[in-house]
Amino acid sequence: MGRDIALDHNGKSRQDDRTEAVEEITQMARIRMEGKIVKYSVAVDEANGTSEPVAATVAEAQIEETKVIRMHEKLERPEMLIGSTYKVKTPVSDHAMYVTINDIILNEGTEHEKRRPFEIFINSKNLDHYQWIVALTRIMSAVFRKGGDVTFLVDELKAVFDPRGGYWQPGGTFMPSIIAELGHIVEKHLIQIGLLKPTGISEEQQSFLADKRAEFEARDGQQDAFAKQSFPEGAQLCGKCSTAAAVMLDGCMTCLNCGYSKCG
Repeated sequence: MGRDIALDHNGKSRQDDRTEAVEEITQMARIRMEGKIVKYSVAVDEANGTSEPVAATVAEAQIEETKVIRMHEKLERPEMLIGSTYKVKTPVSDHAMYVTINDIILNEGTEHEKRRPFEIFINSKNLDHYQWIVALTRIMSAVFRKGGDVTFLVDELKAVFDPRGGYWQPGGTFMPSIIAELGHIVEKHLIQIGLLKPTGISEEQQSFLADKRAEFEARDGQQDAFAKQSFPEGAQLCGKCSTAAAVMLDGCMTCLNCGYSKCG
């Protein structure tokens, strides 16, 4: 007894279509990905309108990714590094300290170019703190070369308090310890190379604080042309920026340096 077979417009039977589909699925199942897929693209065949993934694009992306140099502890030190030296003069020591932070430039001349801190040195004529200075700079340099996010060092250093008490910097900023001032120097350097964003207030806030300061000085008559302080006499210590710049404005203590206010 005969059996009817449905044919399409190309003369192929439905049985042939099912057989070709099974063969295509079997071939796809045999494909094994050896590496990690980092990028893919789809190429369109203009002849018949079909598309197929392009493995060459993935391979090129993998090769390009491997060329990017990242900071790690086994990265060799170049013959020359660029850096900056900061002078630190504190009232607790007769001699100044000179903090040098050297940076390494990774992937120079490419779109992946980055400047990262590589090592830190502290020099001073005062040998009273020589041991902890050497230990601290070696640990910090090791953290720099380890890679990753090194900005946490700023908060850790700034949070160190001297049990004998801190000191005031010129301009009215309070430093709780020498280590805290080192944290401020590292913060300044990381902002300079682009690892941290500037923490200053906006121009609108500066204008607002300038108006409030003028109002306060005119009201209380505390402006002194011969005063060395850059903030009104009688200003209190700000709990946020450690600067003697907090005054009473509109019934609330407001800092004229950073804009911090307990009233929000």
